[in-house]
Amino acid sequence: MLLQLAALYVPQTPDGAPSPPGSDKALHVLIFALVMLTGRLARYPSIPLAIGLAAHAGISELIQHLLLPARSGDLLDVVADLAGIAVGWYVASMITRHRLRR
Repeated sequence: MLLQLAALYVPQTPDGAPSPPGSDKALHVLIFALVMLTGRLARYPSIPLAIGLAAHAGISELIQHLLLPARSGDLLDVVADLAGIAVGWYVASMITRHRLRR
């Protein structure tokens, strides 16, 4: 969770080095997928976890847009975050299903 917060709120690197196209969105998917996956595997209630992460996705973009001058909010980041939540949920479901079959 701390890694997620740092990645979403810490200003981007000032070196200005270009990143590969789509890498920002892929990072959003990965971060939210990992939080959802670990939360589900730790047996946090799935629906409240997903709702909390979805709310955080939207709120974090608003905070970046309104309060952090070095950052900007992006609706596509929210979409990537929501996709990450879905991916994390799915992977956790597959892992859980596999464990139950043993």
